[in-house]
Amino acid sequence: MLEQYDLFCKQEENIMVEVMQILEKIPGTKQMLSIPGIGVLTVAGFLAEVGNLNNYDHGQQIIRLAGLNLTEDSSGIRKGQTGISKRGRSRLRGILFRAMLPMVTKNKEFRALHQYYTTRRQNPLKKKQSIIALCGKLIRVLYTLGTKQKEYNANDVLGPVRRVQLQQSAA
Repeated sequence: MLEQYDLFCKQEENIMVEVMQILEKIPGTKQMLSIPGIGVLTVAGFLAEVGNLNNYDHGQQIIRLAGLNLTEDSSGIRKGQTGISKRGRSRLRGILFRAMLPMVTKNKEFRALHQYYTTRRQNPLKKKQSIIALCGKLIRVLYTLGTKQKEYNANDVLGPVRRVQLQQSAA
């Protein structure tokens, strides 16, 4: 059993080396990996599911590909609840969701956004709803960093939260 465990560990190391070599060839991955809390497996899984980022005009297309866009379940008579469509790649949704859970604790910008979404006065979100909203935000951030190949900037991520914090500090 120990020999088999050692074999599996060596295979995992070899696979990770190959993944790193492949990621080094793809433009924009260095900038994606500069996000605090994002690892090699997250970026590799994201790019494996999405493909070439230059095939998309904007990040919303990737959000729809993941099935994270909002839809309303309604008929002609009644108005239903709003939720994510789930018409997309479930593996991509899973990768993003599993990546977002530690990011909410380790990345201070995403933690501030999660705090803002769950405690705002108008339409506060439940915790899982906030995580899903942050998955969409992460897609847009990864898309921007991958296509424009610019470094991660925390102020760009904190759009509405920064305005709220500035208003609260001025009052």
